[in-house]
Order: sequence, then C-alpha cells, then structure tokens
Amino acid sequence: MFKHLFKLIWNKKKQNFLLLTEMLFSFLVLFAVFSMLVYYYTNYKKPMGFDYNNAWLVTYNNTNKTQNTDSLNLYYQILQKMMKAMPEVKEVSFCSDNVPLSNYTNGGSVMNGKLTVGTNKYTVDDNYDKAFNTQLLEGRWLNKSDAVGKYPAVVINSNLKEELFGDATAVGKIITDDYKKSKMRVIGVIQGLKVKGDYAPSGNAVYFRVDTGSFHWIGSIIVKVKPMANAAFEARLYKTMANYMKDSNISIEHFTNKRTQINYMSLVPMMVMSIVGCFLIINVALGLFGVLWYNINKRRGEIGLRRAVGATGHSVSVQLIMESMILATMSLIIGTFFAVQFPLLNVFNLSASIYVMAILLSIVFIYLLVFLCSLYPGRQAAAIYPAVALHEE
Repeated sequence: MFKHLFKLIWNKKKQNFLLLTEMLFSFLVLFAVFSMLVYYYTNYKKPMGFDYNNAWLVTYNNTNKTQNTDSLNLYYQILQKMMKAMPEVKEVSFCSDNVPLSNYTNGGSVMNGKLTVGTNKYTVDDNYDKAFNTQLLEGRWLNKSDAVGKYPAVVINSNLKEELFGDATAVGKIITDDYKKSKMRVIGVIQGLKVKGDYAPSGNAVYFRVDTGSFHWIGSIIVKVKPMANAAFEARLYKTMANYMKDSNISIEHFTNKRTQINYMSLVPMMVMSIVGCFLIINVALGLFGVLWYNINKRRGEIGLRRAVGATGHSVSVQLIMESMILATMSLIIGTFFAVQFPLLNVFNLSASIYVMAILLSIVFIYLLVFLCSLYPGRQAAAIYPAVALHEE
C-alpha cells in the first residue's frame, strides 16, 4: 500500500513540492516558537530564590559632598538606623544599582585556575540576605568579620559554583577576578536568584561586601517592610528620607511591580513569535485544505473508478489522509535534520532537552494539523458515488 501511495505522490511531485515546502517552513517556525516556550516554562518552574513580596526599592542620588569616608559611612549608618526604627520596617540593606528585577547589570568574569566563567557582580551589605530571605546552601553570608583578611570574602550562587567547582565544595576556595586580577575567598553559596524575572534563568552571580568607600557611589536601598505597611507609611518614609537627605532625588518602587514589568518585557518576544507562528499555521492549514479539496475535484474519475472496482468509502478516505501524512513525514524528516543541529552545536547555549522537547512538540503539532486538515476532504471523497463520477468523466 505504501509503495502505491509513494507512486501517487511522485506522479504529482510538482503539486506536492509546494505543499511539502510549506510544511517544512511551518515545522521550523514551530520549532523556534516551541523552543522559546519550553525555555520560558523551564525557567518559570524553577524557584525565584528570593522573597520579593513586601520588599521596596529606594533609590537616591548621593548629595553628601564630603570626601571623608568615615563621615560618609556614619552619615548612612544613621540613615539606616532611622529607617529601621520605624515599626513597619523589618530590614534595611544598601546595595549596588543592579538589584533584582531591574534592567541594570554589572558583568565580568571570575577564574578558577585556567577556567574563566562570566558572571554578574553585586555589591551588597550584611543585611542583603535577610532583606530578600535568600536560601543559603553552603557556608555563611557576609558579616563584619570579613572586613579584614588576606583575601576579600565573597558569596557566589549555585550556578557559578557548579560551573567553577562542579560537585565539589566551594567554601574556602580561592577564585580570581579576571578584570582586577585580585584573589577572593568563597565563604558561602546561595540559591541562584532569578534577577531578570520568572521567565529568565538566574545566571551566575558573585556578591562582594560593601567596603569603606562604597557609599561614595551606592545609590540603592532595599527595604523589607511588614505586611501592615501601606501608602501612608510609604509617604512617611519618603518624607523622613527627604528631610534627612537634603536636595536628593528619592524614589520608592515595589518589587512586586518591578516583577510585573520585567516579566512583561520578557514575554514580548514570545508573543511576537507566537503571533507570527499562528498566522503561518493558519495559512498552511488553509493551503493544505484547499490543495486537498482541489485534488479531490481533479481526481473524481480516479476515485469513482476505485469505488467501482470495490474500494469502500472508508478506504478512499484513508488513502487521501495517508498521502497527506506521508508528505508531512517527508517534510518532518528534512526539518528534523536541521533542528537537531541546534543541540549538537549548542546554539544559543540552551540545554539539549529544550530542543528535543521542542522538536517533539513540533512534530506532534504538524501531524495533528495535517490530519485535521485532511479529515474533512477525505470524508468528502468517500461520499463520491462511482456512477456519478464515471458519468462525469
């Protein structure tokens, strides 16, 4: 039977080539869309790594012009104590501007021997882990005892630990800042934070402790508030800071709102790709349906003759559906050949499982689409009466 079907397809190779090409391009577009969907879903399932609820971001510009480092540190210590004295505040933490769920980044790389790995760099104080309720996996968090030591103490996240040390323990190991060529001692490992939203990976991260000169350029404060904090408290917090930091531009944002904004930005490419894919699939479905309908009208004599020599309506319908499925299989073989190059060549540095799942979903979708589009024309072919078809011929 299959030999006969291949012969019928080959005899109409010019008509079927266009249809096969449409299916091929549909598969490739679906592969791209499903790769993105699987990638986003895989990231979405992973934990955020930090608690952004009831966390506010206060940004300011440093208007204190003093050049004395001790005076500047005392100035911000007093501000921190004033804020923490408020009954609605649980924790206050100074940090660099590349806070989670923001568009700021500070990239670089670190080395373990000859192995160099790209990473994000964060400057944080001793309360950062409490403000975000981070999950400690190894060692401890930064504290005052790290102000002195042969090598500066740093905390890394689980992603960077895996790339640098694999399954080995990271605590106590020495790594090197590739830019400054300075050595650092790892004292702790935390769960990776999804700093770019729910749909983005956590990436690599290394956390440096604020030093005596950090307050000359730091301009962000993370405020962990209690559930009772409301708009009235937000206004009071703003007024307190404005009265203390004269002529400073102060703004307050909620991390829940920042999460919504950055998630929306992440979803825009996926929505665009999905819309393009939907239009293409609709066009292919209409084209496939129209081609099959046209083939039935052109092959009424053939179908009538088959019915006259004893073929049932069901067998005629199955034949047309099988022809379409064979064409789909031929296009999928070619498309899969190109698609498997992505995991083999590690394109876009994505996990091979994402590409494999996208290939399988695309194959299932194409088969389902072809089957549904050929089902009704096949039934129409089965309803052709032999006498009518032969009489028309």
